[in-house]
Amino acid sequence: MEEKTDLSRRTFLGVSALGVLGLAGCGGGPAPTPQVDVQVPQALLDQAASLRGGSVGMLSQKLYSEAANQALDKSLQVFAQATGTTVRNDLVSGDAGDMVAKMDAEVKAGTSRDFAFVSDRRFVGQLHNLGALTDVTDVVDEMRKLYGEPATEASTYCVFGGRWFAIPYHFIASAMYLRKDWYQEKGLALKPHYTWEELRDNALAVSDPAKRRYGWGLTVNRSGDANGFIANVVNTYGGAIADNTGTKVVFNSPETVAAVTFIGDIYTNPKYTPMLPPGIGSWTDSSNNENWLAQILGLTLNQFSVYADSKTKNNPVYANTHPFNGATGPAIDKPLAFGESNSFVVFKGAKNPDLAKLVAKYMVSGTALLGVAKGAPCLVNPSWDKVWDSDPYYTSGDPAFPALREQTRTPLPVATKTGFEFPQAPSPGEQAATAAYLLTDMMQSVIQGTRPADAVAATHARIVQIFEQQGYKQ
Repeated sequence: MEEKTDLSRRTFLGVSALGVLGLAGCGGGPAPTPQVDVQVPQALLDQAASLRGGSVGMLSQKLYSEAANQALDKSLQVFAQATGTTVRNDLVSGDAGDMVAKMDAEVKAGTSRDFAFVSDRRFVGQLHNLGALTDVTDVVDEMRKLYGEPATEASTYCVFGGRWFAIPYHFIASAMYLRKDWYQEKGLALKPHYTWEELRDNALAVSDPAKRRYGWGLTVNRSGDANGFIANVVNTYGGAIADNTGTKVVFNSPETVAAVTFIGDIYTNPKYTPMLPPGIGSWTDSSNNENWLAQILGLTLNQFSVYADSKTKNNPVYANTHPFNGATGPAIDKPLAFGESNSFVVFKGAKNPDLAKLVAKYMVSGTALLGVAKGAPCLVNPSWDKVWDSDPYYTSGDPAFPALREQTRTPLPVATKTGFEFPQAPSPGEQAATAAYLLTDMMQSVIQGTRPADAVAATHARIVQIFEQQGYKQ
């Protein structure tokens, strides 16, 4: 996942070449930026002719891979120089809890950047509900003619009232990873998915603290990774924060209590202590990446950031990694794995919306995307179907690519036995509750001794408050 540090502004001018900033990456020195000859297509140069001399402000959700951040800078620099425009880009951590509030305040004050790319699953619903976004259906329709369909998840998270309010940029798959060599040593099967109970039991079986082997690498401390872990267990057990409309809170259910009981037992039952790495109770989003790359974990849940890092930095853990789609629970027999896209949004009141849309069209394909994708292999992937066929790298650059592409085509929604369908309708209330770390706070209270049923009930009440603040009367 992304680091929490906000970074300084980068400005790319159409009148001179600027050096690309070197940034500190997690788990070692920065990897070199892949060599990609970035070009601006002639069609976009023609569209940019009338915009020469213009400027645009952009906000980027920081990518975990430093090489990818540098490649993104390079793409923006090439665009600015080729079109005679200025692009100002600020990086932001997706796990800064006040990110949406800050963007909304800037829109209302008339001081916002023109556009941004952010996680569609986590942020687009909130921003649309606040009235901060511009309709970009015209851009998406134009891109469909060029690139086919975007990832299926985007139709859930970017569309409101039949209109698109975000432009899919690049696809980020959901996945889990285990140490296949440790599993093989214990005679444990390598499968496309497991139950949560299997993963827990296998994690204990492969653990050996004397050898610095800890089978379980999932935290419930405040972090985006923990939010995803807890929500996934709740959903696969048959619970949900909201109903399928995304408007009514339904969190307090026997299924949610069962899921929270299962999770809490892992961190409180002495039986499982040998599989928990030191310090797991205080991990942040970069911690599981660091510990996986240090080769002391047997299992973790993450975007493909750890996979990309291990590959680009020649870490031996790459060869011993078994990526799989995730876990199942009592309410569903296949993982809830459909990923998300970083997607471009154009803010209301943008000073140069035409240039913002043009930059978005440029970034989603061709060499502009290829450089970023090579900088973060399997973490940054095409969102658009035909872009997958645009370069041999996407078809043969890594053994994981075919499965990643299939995840972009996952038929949605996926239904549980309790009637919930995922992904659900975009819910500003759910997104805000998740961003407030109510799920991780709940698990911390369970670890400290609160009965799971009581913790779920208290969290339900807090979620109701947030939904009502978002305008959804309960």
